[in-house]
Amino acid sequence: MNSLMEKLEHLLELGGIKKDVTLLVISGIAVICSLAKWQPLPFDMAWVAIILCGVPIVLEAIIGLVTAFDIKADVLVSLALIASVCIGQDFAAGEVAFIMQLGGLLEELTVAKARAGIEKLVHLTPQRARVLRGGNEEIIPAEQVQVGDRIRVLPGEGVPVDGVIVSGQTSINQAVMTGESLPVDKTVGDAVSSGTVNQFGAFEMEATKVGEDSSIQRMIRLVQSADAGKAKIVGIADRWATWIVAIALTAAALTWLISGQIIRAVTILVVFCPCALVLATPTAIMAAIGNATKHGFLVREGDALERLAGVKVIAFDKTGTLTYGAPEVVAAVSVREETQNGH
Repeated sequence: MNSLMEKLEHLLELGGIKKDVTLLVISGIAVICSLAKWQPLPFDMAWVAIILCGVPIVLEAIIGLVTAFDIKADVLVSLALIASVCIGQDFAAGEVAFIMQLGGLLEELTVAKARAGIEKLVHLTPQRARVLRGGNEEIIPAEQVQVGDRIRVLPGEGVPVDGVIVSGQTSINQAVMTGESLPVDKTVGDAVSSGTVNQFGAFEMEATKVGEDSSIQRMIRLVQSADAGKAKIVGIADRWATWIVAIALTAAALTWLISGQIIRAVTILVVFCPCALVLATPTAIMAAIGNATKHGFLVREGDALERLAGVKVIAFDKTGTLTYGAPEVVAAVSVREETQNGH
């Protein structure tokens, strides 16, 4: 059963955001046609939105229930969709499916934009390395460097892996790792980190940590491990969503029993949908993480943002954290003019 659910989940993810946008555009047009009572097909145009947007919602709800007994907004929306179709409210079902999928797309776009700032860190890693083997210099992909390899780094090049300088001396820009704006002098015996930039002289180094063990890769993994789901507010939102689903089902059942009108019960299911609650919290946190990364702050987990709200004092021990470390001319004053004014 789990393998079947995994295949269904993989099927739903095919095509990515482009597929979602295409299906939403088609569904939106279909909903408008249904609202305008224009039916070029032998069935209500709302069925296009029900199939393209509603079926994935129902499948995701089933996957969540079967794999993790996850009772969230998708379950409530699925019940509302099925009930609307059963009582002949095709337009309502298509409209709800379209709006829910639109909300999901907005969340994906927001998270993707936030992640874009984080993924820029990946490009800090040098892709090539000059390895000295048998007296010859070979340029190979950085991921193929082995521990113990002797590597030559020219001025202006990035350090491909962690290592120790065995020949030469230079100054290294370590801003990406430490935030220090000024280069640090390095000579034989000093350690250098991957992702840092060689400023002046050429040097040779011996690789000590390569691949996923290198400093820049560890930093990238820390940032990529940041998960909005780790924040307390997301857990609270999920718990409230579960309670809202239970309350909505109870209220809908009681309404049906008391009034005898199924349409009122379906209305309660639709109105109770907590989509804003479950979508807003992770979207806001992931957007905050991405925005902080864009400005040079690496946030490891969403919970840190909530704890930061209670911080009263912050101590910084490094230059370049609050300042750019790059002086610039802001005004020019003539010395002769100042002297004349003084007299």
